[in-house]
Amino acid sequence: MPDGPGAAGRAPVRRPPTARQLFGPLPRRRPNRPPGRVLALRTPLPGRVRTVLVLSSVALPLLAWLLLGATGAVEPRFLPAPGAVWAAGLEMARSGELLTDAWATVRRILYGYGIGVAVAVPLGVAMGSFAAARSALEPASGLLRYLPAAAFTPLLLIWLGIGEAPKIALIVIGTVFFNMLMTADVVRQVPIDLVNVSYTLGARRGEVLRKVILPYALPGIVDTVRVNFAAAWGLVVVAELVNSQEGLGKRILLAQRFTQTDKIFAILVVIGLIGVTADVVLRILRDRLGRWVP
Repeated sequence: MPDGPGAAGRAPVRRPPTARQLFGPLPRRRPNRPPGRVLALRTPLPGRVRTVLVLSSVALPLLAWLLLGATGAVEPRFLPAPGAVWAAGLEMARSGELLTDAWATVRRILYGYGIGVAVAVPLGVAMGSFAAARSALEPASGLLRYLPAAAFTPLLLIWLGIGEAPKIALIVIGTVFFNMLMTADVVRQVPIDLVNVSYTLGARRGEVLRKVILPYALPGIVDTVRVNFAAAWGLVVVAELVNSQEGLGKRILLAQRFTQTDKIFAILVVIGLIGVTADVVLRILRDRLGRWVP
């Protein structure tokens, strides 16, 4: 018969070794010192430090460009000096072609990107607010956003001709789905507690949408429009390479044919300045609209 629970001679129960027994004691470490404000995670920078970093981000590339141009390390045919680029830009500005081309490009972006935003934002708000809209729209938009917009150029020329319509349509196709999905993500980030409290206080569905969801999500929607605005510039340059009489993209193509890299760089600088100006304006608009959002 087996021994009882109190029988003598019972083998002791072996316990598994502890982590300290297996790996030894933890190494001694120095006390964790808090990092400086420059390297601290998600900590605002002092105004002077931020100004220095912003100016350095612009000055250092410009200084490298000046040094490469002055030393002749790169042929001017491939990398013109800043002075040559400035002279080429002044020449195009005096002739009037720079202003004409810039306005033609900006006009196409305003039309194409404006239509894309007007379509994407309401659909994105619906996707972020209603599960039915998300189920109906998200699969198709998630698939279509992976199709390269430039691949639609031949079809747009067949469907819409060779005028302004295919250029504007290309910008719409290339930006509408990204704006739609990112707007839906912003709307879904509205705290559900705000919605539930609004219903508890007697608000109706339309009032919750207009007075709670939209005001809370509006700064994020503006930020989405700002981020995707850069994609519109890339698409308009592609669109203007096909049968355009004017535009910055067309001017780049003409300069490339004659190896006028100074003009190409001047046009790129103009595009960058216009883009930065639009970005700053949208940032200011976002900050003003989002003063009440934590």
